[in-house]
Amino acid sequence: MRTGLRLRLRARDYAWIVTAQLRALLNPPDPRAWAGGSAGDVVLLPGIWESWAVLRDLGDALHAAGHPVHVVPGLRTNSAELDEGARLLRARVLDLDLHDVVVVAHSKGGLIAKAALADPDLDARVAGVVTVATPFAGSTYARWFPVRAVRRLSPTDPRLRRLAADVSAHSRIVALRPRFDPHVPRATGAAALEGAQEVELPLDGHFHPLGDPRLHVAVLQAVAGLRS
Repeated sequence: MRTGLRLRLRARDYAWIVTAQLRALLNPPDPRAWAGGSAGDVVLLPGIWESWAVLRDLGDALHAAGHPVHVVPGLRTNSAELDEGARLLRARVLDLDLHDVVVVAHSKGGLIAKAALADPDLDARVAGVVTVATPFAGSTYARWFPVRAVRRLSPTDPRLRRLAADVSAHSRIVALRPRFDPHVPRATGAAALEGAQEVELPLDGHFHPLGDPRLHVAVLQAVAGLRS
């Protein structure tokens, strides 16, 4: 891919997430609007420094297809440790008494979902996980970032290395990836998923695909497949 095109795609990606964050702040959706449905429960998990409201378009698409969609308010903007995020997800699933639930997660949210699958209390309740642009083996860019919350997503982070080495839950993971992700280089992002189902989509960006109907269709198909 040419350098000029990469720069344009990066700019579009950042413009999308800035707009989505502003929309979430100024006009937050009401998660109670997603409560009804009979197609099977879904829990949404955002990426780092994202609130669940950034996933509004994806949540709308899932609910329109008949899924009750739930969020984890305690995650806030998802800057805590992975194990804390997994604890919050566990607490939410148990509090709502969800069964046969599918977790749909963006970026770091997918790491939290994978960590939670190791919890025996969730093993019988979670049908599987659908991830979007998740750095399962970390991102080489993270190691240089000046904020510790992001550096914990480096391939050299001990907790992330242990999580990447655990393949026990991979058969219940569908990993959707853009063909170009400015935050997750393919050299690391595509690793550590032996036994999982990986799908590359004809979409570009780490954030921009979240608003694309083609991603929504792929997520709906993956959710249905995990329950079949």
